[in-house]
Amino acid sequence: MPIVVRIDVELAKRKMGVGEFAEKVGLTPANVAVLKNGRAKAVRFSTLEAMCRVLNCQPGDLLEYIDEDTADHPNPTTTHSA
Repeated sequence: MPIVVRIDVELAKRKMGVGEFAEKVGLTPANVAVLKNGRAKAVRFSTLEAMCRVLNCQPGDLLEYIDEDTADHPNPTTTHSA
């Protein structure tokens, strides 16, 4: 899937567990696991907002688009900015 969820990275940076995160966001730990494992089909903006508030981050810190066509064969002339 071209959208990769990076919740685990942000949780690790803050040394926050899934249970604590789930409670603060208002999700079940099972639903956090669905998001973390990339099995979610959608995310409500209100949930994304709550995750960003709890983690003090931007939506782009949690979600990343990966172009599947170029992921296996990157173009060496293409530059990516952070």
